[in-house]
Amino acid sequence: MEASESIACPFCGQSSTVVLDTTVSEHRFTTDCEVCCRPFEVVAECEPGEILRIEVCE
Repeated sequence: MEASESIACPFCGQSSTVVLDTTVSEHRFTTDCEVCCRPFEVVAECEPGEILRIEVCE
């Protein structure tokens, strides 16, 4: 199961959407902002069908 969540770049504030597989309980990955190109880390906790917590870190 997948779920989507809106996040904001911690540097420039640009919002984007991430889609996560909620059958995996923990996600941790680095992505680049589409506007300012700076990398940031996304950490999420899920349960099937739902994103419980999502955090964006510099």
